Amino acid sequence: MIDLQVQKQLRGASGDMNMQVKIQIPKGQLACLYGKSGAGKTSILRMIAGLASPDQGTITVDDTTWVDTRSATHIPIQDRNIGFVFQEYSLFPNMTVRGNLEFALHKKQHPKIITDLLDIMELGGIQQQRPQQLSGGQQQRVALARALVQQPKILLLDEPLSALDHGMRATLQKYIRTVHQEYQLTTLLISHDVPEILKMASYVYHIDQGQVIQEGTPLHVFDLNTPNPHTPYIGEIIEVHHRDSKVHLIVLLGKNSMTIYREMNANIPYKIGDDIEINALDFKTSLGLNFES
Repeated sequence: MIDLQVQKQLRGASGDMNMQVKIQIPKGQLACLYGKSGAGKTSILRMIAGLASPDQGTITVDDTTWVDTRSATHIPIQDRNIGFVFQEYSLFPNMTVRGNLEFALHKKQHPKIITDLLDIMELGGIQQQRPQQLSGGQQQRVALARALVQQPKILLLDEPLSALDHGMRATLQKYIRTVHQEYQLTTLLISHDVPEILKMASYVYHIDQGQVIQEGTPLHVFDLNTPNPHTPYIGEIIEVHHRDSKVHLIVLLGKNSMTIYREMNANIPYKIGDDIEINALDFKTSLGLNFES
């Protein structure tokens, strides 16, 4: 359980901002911070990691107080058992893939974890290559694996997939879900991308101007518990396939792709590049969502 109750004066995109946030994340949950740039999402992650301090408040993890401004308690970063993955890969360019992972090992830690992570992240075939020889997706997989070397309890992800194309983004989403479950992590993800959040998160905190203005399941926060959400989502058709009486459309929404289905209709010529409205039932069908959640 992460219990965060903090206040901090920040300078946001539109001027000074007084952050006041109360968040409780159960152990083992994959939760998401959602909101506009400058809303305070990264500051929350930095305070949990120990890279920043609140002006007032407490941060408690599994009944251990990490931060308490009243008693001047502040557990150092190295003692918080956290993995942090940023948008930037931040790999050591002079080290191989394996070398980057080995650098993160504790002195008394068994090196078998390196081999395990190389297998899980499917990096074994490139473990002797250096970062400049890798694609962006491969580098981000290395960064994710390195964050897991010390087997943290908490994984913090600050928009780690934002620079990737939709195909690679989908691949990395799969890896994140795999390691979250494999290592029984509590994961906190920052994302602006609604389909990504629907795929990844079990709970969402909508942050605006340093405040939690809404929280709940993704279906609730994005108003998808009803067949017709108040705010429609518009995607771009990137592939069209005709099968039996259905048209299968691959649609790009944000940086994610999803498959939606329409009845074949000669009066509606679906074309690549066209915009299409995506409704709640499309999300349910494409992503396997439970609308009773």
